[in-house]
Amino acid sequence: MKKTALNRMHHEMGGRMVEFAGFEMPVQFEGINVEHETVRTKLGVFDVSHMGEFWVEGPQAFDLVQKVSTNDVAALHDGKVQYSCFPNGNGGIVDDFLCYRFKEDNYLLVVNASNIEKDWKHINEQNTTGAKMTNASDDISQLAIQGPLALKAMQKLTDEPVEDMEHYTFKVIEFAGLKDVIFSTTGYTGSGGCEIYMKNEDAEKIYKAVLEAGEEFGIKPIGLGARDTLRLEAGFCLYGNDIDDTTSPIAAGLGWITKFVEGNDFIDRPLFEKQKAEGVRRRLKGFVMQERAVPRRHYDICDSSGHYIGEVTSGTMSPMLKKGIGLAYLDKHYWKEGSEIYIKVRNKLVKAVVTRPPFYKG
Repeated sequence: MKKTALNRMHHEMGGRMVEFAGFEMPVQFEGINVEHETVRTKLGVFDVSHMGEFWVEGPQAFDLVQKVSTNDVAALHDGKVQYSCFPNGNGGIVDDFLCYRFKEDNYLLVVNASNIEKDWKHINEQNTTGAKMTNASDDISQLAIQGPLALKAMQKLTDEPVEDMEHYTFKVIEFAGLKDVIFSTTGYTGSGGCEIYMKNEDAEKIYKAVLEAGEEFGIKPIGLGARDTLRLEAGFCLYGNDIDDTTSPIAAGLGWITKFVEGNDFIDRPLFEKQKAEGVRRRLKGFVMQERAVPRRHYDICDSSGHYIGEVTSGTMSPMLKKGIGLAYLDKHYWKEGSEIYIKVRNKLVKAVVTRPPFYKG
């Protein structure tokens, strides 16, 4: 297993370590529910150094990123971040990712840890015009500080104003006494906050500084378990569960990052345009359980007569709502908000209601 630069500290802090995407990562420290509530009400810090980072540079950089991305890269300006996905040429998704524009000829793509090799191969295959590409995944550490008090606490570590940064923007700043730190405001929890990218050799110093700066606000280290419950309460997709090589962004409810504008001739555009115009058979929808039960991935979903109408892709017990919540691909006639559906839990049909995420609005 690979280890992040903060692995030693996770062990010292009592993290329960598991294998995730080839890395030894903390799934929890104090407990998933308390960590989840800490992020929702205060702030928490995640080690997400397992994520992948690719630099795409040079005169051909824009054309390559525009080609492999469903979103419109031309809409970016320096210091702006964009959420997007890589279409695979067969109507599915290679991965979802973040695109950071540093300059018109310089982009940073942040990809999922489990897909680093696959994404790198895919983009290289599409790089027919000679854009300069660098896989910096093994050289960069990343922290996500999330929660309503995150930016207030992090402001203590830099002279650059960060508290009022616009959502999905970034700056390269001096942070905790270290230069050239990328500070961005994206997030995967629905509770606001920031991400910090740094060299591996600076990771321990910055992690300690973040914990110290957040101490007065009640900061805690947070594991991957709470990261998953937080993203699901916010209604965010997880690659491998809710989207994959067989799901289109239109079916996944990601039409908002699939831009059919002039000049955006990305892979699979004609197919996705057709899907948008004609519709798809199934779409990803949210639901909330009406009885006490925990929906799990791959559970069948039925109508009131017991006929199969879909499948759960992500499910959990919401720590904030104290109700079961989930995402599922549902047949066409069950997409309307408020529609009653039934989750098959241990051969018993348990009622749920189709609900538009986010499930929790804190």
